Amino acid sequence: MNSVYNKVLKFKKKYPHSITWQRLKKHSEVVEKHLNPGEFVTYAFPGQKNDSVLDVFSTSVVVLTNKRILIGQKRLLYGYFLTSITPDLFNDLEVYQGLLFGKITLDTVKEVVVITNLDKKALPEIETAITSFMMEEKKKYPLRDSE
Repeated sequence: MNSVYNKVLKFKKKYPHSITWQRLKKHSEVVEKHLNPGEFVTYAFPGQKNDSVLDVFSTSVVVLTNKRILIGQKRLLYGYFLTSITPDLFNDLEVYQGLLFGKITLDTVKEVVVITNLDKKALPEIETAITSFMMEEKKKYPLRDSE
């Protein structure tokens, strides 16, 4: 266990300028709880799950597994939020680099997920990890007829 938390700590050491608050272990436990049998973590990073660079109190953990993307956030008192993005629902990824920080926008069929306040040096690594995984996994899904 704690493979998610270890990967998040590794990311934080490599890119210390991302704005993420404590409780990363609690956020990681949310994702660990929802890993399916045979599913393992390939990449993980923390960020703010919101669309505003000024809101720095919604830290979450984004995890890329061998089957999907999971975004976990433990609430302060009770409960948690979990978002799961499977390759068949993934549409597009957008990267934005500002003066100090960057953001990643994950566009899916149902919603748009924005992860902000990321270290701008980490953006190419995050983009490569997500897009290379999604391109490989999307090949496994049959093409749908457009009727």
